[in-house]
Order: sequence, then C-alpha cells, then structure tokens
Amino acid sequence: MVNATFDLARIGDGLSFAAALADVEAALARSTAVVITAPPGTGKTTLVPPLLASRSPGRIIVTQPRRVAARAAARRLARLDGSPLGERVGFTVRGERAVGPSTRIEFVTAGVLLRRMLDDPGLDGVDAVVLDEVHERALETDLLVGLLGEVRELRDDLVVIAMSATLDADRLATVLGTDQAPAPVVEHTVPAHPLTERWAPSPSPRIDERGVTRAFLDHVAGTAASAVRELDDPAADALVFLPGAWEVGEVARRLRHDAPHIDVRELHGQIRAAEQDAVIRGRAAHEPRRLIVTTSLAESSLTVPGVRLVIDSGLARRPQRDAARGMTGLVTTAASRAASVQRAGRATRQGAGTVIRCVDERTYAAAPLRDAPEIAATDLADAALLLACWGSPGGAGLRLIDPLPSDSLRDATTILHDLGAIDEDGRVTETGRALARVPADPRLARALHEGSALTGARLAAEVVALLGGDTRMPDADIAAAIVGLRRGGPDARRWSQEVERMLRHAPHTEHTGRTGRTDDIGLVVALAFPDRIARRVDRSADGATFLLASGTRAGVRGSLAHAEWLAVADVTRATGRTAAGSGAVIRAAAMLTEQQVERAADHLLTDRVEAQFVEGRLTARRERRVGAIVRSSVPVRPSLVEAREAIARALKAQGLGLFRWSEAADGLRRRLALLHRTLGAPWPAMTDDALVAGLDDWLGPELDALATGTPADRIDLAPAVRRLLPWPAATAFDDLVPERLTVPSGSRIRIDYPAVDDTDAPPVVAVKLQECFGWAETPRLIDGRVPVLFHLLSPAGRPLAVTADLASFWSGPYTQVRAEMRGRYPKHPWPEDPWAATATRHTKARAAREQN
Repeated sequence: MVNATFDLARIGDGLSFAAALADVEAALARSTAVVITAPPGTGKTTLVPPLLASRSPGRIIVTQPRRVAARAAARRLARLDGSPLGERVGFTVRGERAVGPSTRIEFVTAGVLLRRMLDDPGLDGVDAVVLDEVHERALETDLLVGLLGEVRELRDDLVVIAMSATLDADRLATVLGTDQAPAPVVEHTVPAHPLTERWAPSPSPRIDERGVTRAFLDHVAGTAASAVRELDDPAADALVFLPGAWEVGEVARRLRHDAPHIDVRELHGQIRAAEQDAVIRGRAAHEPRRLIVTTSLAESSLTVPGVRLVIDSGLARRPQRDAARGMTGLVTTAASRAASVQRAGRATRQGAGTVIRCVDERTYAAAPLRDAPEIAATDLADAALLLACWGSPGGAGLRLIDPLPSDSLRDATTILHDLGAIDEDGRVTETGRALARVPADPRLARALHEGSALTGARLAAEVVALLGGDTRMPDADIAAAIVGLRRGGPDARRWSQEVERMLRHAPHTEHTGRTGRTDDIGLVVALAFPDRIARRVDRSADGATFLLASGTRAGVRGSLAHAEWLAVADVTRATGRTAAGSGAVIRAAAMLTEQQVERAADHLLTDRVEAQFVEGRLTARRERRVGAIVRSSVPVRPSLVEAREAIARALKAQGLGLFRWSEAADGLRRRLALLHRTLGAPWPAMTDDALVAGLDDWLGPELDALATGTPADRIDLAPAVRRLLPWPAATAFDDLVPERLTVPSGSRIRIDYPAVDDTDAPPVVAVKLQECFGWAETPRLIDGRVPVLFHLLSPAGRPLAVTADLASFWSGPYTQVRAEMRGRYPKHPWPEDPWAATATRHTKARAAREQN
C-alpha cells in the first residue's frame, strides 16, 4: 500500500481530476513516462505532484512556463496541504526562492531546471519531473523534453510526466516513449460550462505602422467598461486580454477613469511579484468587483478566481524571425484561434461565462489556427549554448518534439563562435561554460563579464539587468532608462533586485561596487551585440537611418537620431515614418563613441585594400570597416601583394566575366571542360567556381600584369588556360579533343564544343553535305566516347539536316534531301550511294594532290 505523505483526498476535494488519479497510477505502473491531458481548472497541476510525492521519497520538480504561475501553483498547493510555503511545497524562479531541506515538491520555471541540469545532469535526489503546460511549446520546455529523455536512458527510475490542457498527445507520447512503445496517455474530460460568445469589432483599425492604435485601445476599454456594468452576478470579475504591457497600462488607465467604482488591476511580467500574486489570490466577497487587464500571461497556466467575463482584443505579441536580416523580435499580430479559445476558457473555469471578441467573425476565422512553436520563431543563441554544454551541439542525438531550424541554428552558432563560447566543431569552450552559468542570454553574459573589467561590474550589471527584462524604454534610449531607474519609479525595485542578482555572477573587479559613468552604457551594450553597432547614414526631420554592422538598416527618432554611432540592443521589422524606408526600427540603443567601437568589436574591424574593375582597369581604396560599416575610404596605389589579393576578391565576387575571352582561350576552356565531364581527373574542372578557387594555379602572371596596371581587356587568357593542361596526359589533348575535324573531302572543319555550363550538349560540326560523302559512320571524340553532332548544309551553306548518326541518315532522310536538292543544285554531286562511290573519288583526288 502506498505510504501517502500528502492527503490527496483533502487536496483534491472539489477538483474533477481526482477521478483520474487511478488512471495515472495505472499508467505509471506501465511506464516511467506519461502524457496527461485535461481541461484548465480541473486540478491536474494541483493533484499530480503530490500523487508522485506519495509514491517515492525523492523531490518532485514541476515546471511552469512563467514565474507567476510557478509561485501561484506552489502557494495553492501549500495552502491545500496545510503547510507553510517553503517547507513541503516550495518554488524557485528567477530572483526568488522559497525552498527548504524538507521540500518534497518544488515548482520552477523551465529555465531554472535547464540551468540546474547543467550542474547536475543526473538530477540526483529528484524522483520525478512534471512538465506542465507543454501545449504552449515554449522553447525551454521543448528542450527539457529532449534532455530528460536522455537522462531517462541512464536513470530508468526517473519519472517524467508531460501535462497540458490541449496538445498533440500521440505525437508527444512517441517522443517520450521508447523505440518499442509510446508513453501511455491519460485523458481526462469534463463537461464544459456554457460559454456565450459575442462580437464587438472596432470601427478603427487595430494596428497601424506604429503598432496598436490608440483608437482601438479606446474601443477595448469602452467595450470592457460597458460589459462589466451589465454583469448581474456581484461575485463575477472580468479579464481583458491585450498583446503587451504598454497596451495593458493604457487600457487600465482609461478604465480607472471611465469605471472608478471597479477595482482595475494589471497583470503582466513587468509588475512586482507581490502585485501579481495579489491578482491570482482573488478577492473577498465584500471587496469591489475586479477588472483585470492582462497579457497572454493569463491565457492558460493561471487560474484567476471569479472570472466570468473575458474581453479579448484578438491580438498577441509573439517572437518572429526575420531571416533576411538575421534577427528576431517581438511583433504584434492576430492571436491564433487556439489562443483565443484558451482566453475564452478563463470565463468558464468555475461556471457559465461570456467572451466578447473585439473583432468580427470573418477576422476571427482568418486568424492562424495555432501559434508556431517558439523553437521555430525565436533566437536560439541561449538554447544552442545550453545544448553545447550538454554535449549535444544543435540537439544532435536528442529526441526533440521538433528539430531546431537549420537557419536559426546556423545564426546562433555563428554568434556563439564569435563570443568564443564554442569552437569550430561546435563544442563548448571554457568561456562558453562561464557564460552559460550567467542566467541571461549569452551575449548579455559576455557584456557582464567583459564590461565589468572595462566599466565596473555595477554598470555592466545595470545594463544587463535592463536588457534582460522587459522594461519599456521611451525613445528607445537605454541610458535615459537607466538614469530614470536609478531615481526610482514603478520598475526600479524589480530592476535593482535583478542588478544585485547579476552582480553575484559578475567577475570581481577592484571597482565592483562603483556606479559607472552613463557614457559607458553604450560600450556595455556593444559588448553584448557587436554585430548591431550602427552608424548614422541619413538624417531627416522624422529621424535618422542607421546602418548596422550586420548590414541591416534601421530608423530611430528622438535624441538618438543625433548620434553618430549607436550600440543597438533591439531592432525589429517595421514600416512607417520611424523606419524611414529601411524596413526596421531601433527599439533600444545607447550612444557610442568610435573609440568604444574599437574596444567592443575588435573581431569585426578590418583595414584592407578593396579593389574593383572600372572600365577594365584596377582601382583600389583602403577601407576601414566595422562589419558592413565603412569608417573611412581613401584611394591608394596598392602593393603587388595587396593588388593580387584585391583582384582575387574581385574575381570571386564578380566572376571571370571581368575578362575578354578570346576565341582561342574560350575554345581551349570548352575542350578541357568536355574532357573533365567525360573522363574526370586528371583533366581539371572549368567552371567559374573551380577556376576562381585555383587562380594561383593558372593565372599568376596575368594577376601580376593586372596589378601593375595592364587593362583587363588586354590580357590573353589562352596561355593561362594552357597552364591547366595536366602532364603527361596533355600530350594526348589534341587527339582526344581536336580543334578541327578532317572530313572525307579533305577539308578541316572547326568543331564547336559545348559551353562550359551546358552539361548535356554534344560537340557540333557544321559542314556541307557533299564533304561528308564517303563517311559511313559518325566519327566520335575522346577515344570513341563522345559522338559528334553534324549540322549538314546545302552547297549554299543553308541547313539541310541535323544528325548524330550518319549511317541512319544515308539510309533514310538522305533520299528525300537528294530528291529535293539535286534539281536546285544540279552542278553538285547527289549520288545514290554517298558513302561508297564518292569515297573512291575523294581518295583519288587526295592521292593526286599528294603527288603534286
């Protein structure tokens, strides 16, 4: 009999999932991996962890996608268990921990568990891991699925349970299962409470070039205020969904003005933990009705008590990758229908409810069915570093729900390599392990480590704490935001706590506690994002356009538009006046000096001679660059070495079309190309790529001539191509691919060899038909391997026939040609037997010429 250390009957009182516990027990008897699906609010998050704790003595880890959800779940379970928070039930989230030595169940965010596994890959002392809200497909949860699958191969006693309200259970069961069988699935269903659906589309556009429109926010606020006034049940509260914290604040401000009798609360990641928890705990019966304005934070992983009404803006803010610019940012877009269903479900968790959608039915139907997994849309630098530390670069060998997208992974590994975090083979370095210990993006970790020595650890920690959070920056100015936070304000306390946490991970310096100069803020930002160092390239009344070192252009307005150099932390796709036609907008940046550029981006600095061909001549300039940014450019006379290198770069960029290919050079190249296609080595490839790759092997003297001023159109490439003839095979070159073909008449006709890039065309001989009399079979080149295609011409040189088989032509089509042509050209021979009698005449004629 199971020794129940938790009173499951008391904890599960009133929770429908209590009826499914026997099914979970049965599944665990068959497998250590189980998939559970159950609607929101049924109690799976509350009941499954204590069930597991009652089966084994070790700790049970439960992951949540958000900090507020982890704290709320821990508090609820501790209250139902009747134990103080932090004793038998606790939590660990970024910057906060309530756990003791006797803790049996620990709620954590997925990121906390990932970093813990780097130090403790075997999860010693942990008997089970519960992955909650898997359907959200958060990147960190997806990674945990793969890592835990590998741990289970070494620890067959470790229980892994994946739980969600809605997910593709069979697919996940296959990933969590073994090669022999998928993981068992436990499905718990309950009758849904009635939901009334209403439509309230806005007369104004929801989004314009600047983001969510103020007119639409007015509409959402007005809709919410009117709907709340109509509620009959005094215990009923309302929930308003908006895409981001700024929109939440704007609508909350309007509601406080329009509905002063209602307790308007905000719920998003930027408010203090205590305020978040106060919303989650609900209200007493004597307290006024609440209207909670929230982001997607409350979509699925939280139960907000008392909600009977949901007002849904139909908008969401999701990560989106811009492959062309190699950057990822948050964009405001239509919420998926799956997310909208989750939002509406908040109104029916505890009874009948109503959802008001601020769109029309057609717009709702046109929304995407579901959100793309985060792994497909977000920056992968942090994930790639974690996988490298785990020993599975790029996820190699792990059973993931979806593989990491190759283009995003390639960008991430490039970033990590530039940071020195991984080597050429993708293996983690000591620097990489040090950066992975910092609970921040690897680029921010680099800024913390290197910035501490250059600017002081406190300033570096301040910048990293700001960039690692989600504080809104007016006018995109990071320095102004930090100055404001130092003075206090609504976000100052949370930011200060994060600064202290970053200081614990910063390397010790002699001025660790000193407050650094704001002039150095840009340097810290540039250390994190050297590829986003930017220089102003255009200025207008609406702002300025900057060119980033990565090659992207982006616009900015306000005080930053006056800067010559910027260190950019956040840039995203956009249109409108701020983008200034660049297609992107700078969302967060700090001013930078050119001296700071050299400190932060030394690996991007180049100083070299760049050459180009202008009207067939070499011109050169010495350019100092930061990535794609030209710092200075002056005309120079290059040295011979510089000129050769510059010409080689120009040829690689522009191709061999820079030269004028003579008929002799082109013919040699075509003949060699056919030999390479037919025989392979030792005959060299003749493609542009092959020739450019081996310039020094065949074009050395000509490169020297170009470098000393000889125009390109005066370079004869025929001797250069002949240098590619392989010795001693070259002695057979003219026999294998002769320049001309001797026909029965004695004439030597030029062979037209196919173009280098035409891999299917044969060599062609255009010759008058009479000159081929006496040839019974088609001649072949390259020791009989390649037939010649004949274009047979009339005595006047006009086309008569095309054939690669002379014998078939003489015995067939020739008869019709002879009938048509001998009347037109009566002075020319048209024998009935063209390969015999005429051959004799040609033989006598040749003999006579030889005697004379």
